[in-house]
Amino acid sequence: MTRTDDSRYLKGGPVAQRIIASVREDAAIATAEGFPPKLVSITVGDTAAVDVYVRNQRAKAALAGISFEERRFAADITAGELEAAIHGLNADPRVTGIIIQRPVPAHIPIKTLQAAVHPLKDVEGMHPASIGNIVYNQLDLAPCTAAASVELLKETGLELKGLEVVVVGHSEIVGKPIAFLLMSEGATVTVCHHMTRSLAAHARRADALFVAVGKPRLIKADMVKPGAAVIDIGINSEIGPDGETRIVGDVDTDSVKEVASWITPVPGGVGPLTVAILLRNTMVALNRQRALYRATYGVPDQLAAE
Repeated sequence: MTRTDDSRYLKGGPVAQRIIASVREDAAIATAEGFPPKLVSITVGDTAAVDVYVRNQRAKAALAGISFEERRFAADITAGELEAAIHGLNADPRVTGIIIQRPVPAHIPIKTLQAAVHPLKDVEGMHPASIGNIVYNQLDLAPCTAAASVELLKETGLELKGLEVVVVGHSEIVGKPIAFLLMSEGATVTVCHHMTRSLAAHARRADALFVAVGKPRLIKADMVKPGAAVIDIGINSEIGPDGETRIVGDVDTDSVKEVASWITPVPGGVGPLTVAILLRNTMVALNRQRALYRATYGVPDQLAAE
């Protein structure tokens, strides 16, 4: 049985609280200066799981002093109509950031929607320009889950320069951004995927192991270097021997924690930190927008917000 009070666990909650407290201070200053931060969430269709995400984002935004608005669209909306709505939000100076809740209906290409969000309002870090900026060491507006994962590794106190890191999973929104973020910090990074030969051999070399593939308990204790940090990003539903459904990660936590020095619990690890990173990204976006207003109009930015 997993004990989440174990000192080896890297919990996302305490880190998220620190980030939200910092965001709240910045948001209060911006609001007093006449430039209140605002997030707009886009939901397409009715999905119970999405409603849970939205409620969580709304609650955390309230704690951080950031206004939150949800805009719902019918499931049969066309991609063109949705893009037009996004462009309207892009043009609205009162909107700081835009969040596209997933999943969206199959007839709507999610990458097209992500590309429609203006890079200055891309608080999820999903726009191609946001991803590309990471390659050039502009790291402050990265995809939220990737940034949250790296943030937890930093909590270990390990020196990232020269650290041997293995990332299992090469998705555009998690695995690849994690690799680029860590390379920018000076780590030596190997990225593994479904075509990798001898995953275990690669994983055992890692001082820090990130796993995001969506396969329950893929990583076993004999695949982990003693003393390593293990960041489990997987979220999977599993039916236990008692017939109850539980959430588990991509790492066999109970066995791996006997080998690793640090490990993220699932749930309770990367997940709670992801929304906090979203809110931090919102303030990064706000500061960039204010800088653009000053450079473009040559007037105090609170006038541009009116």
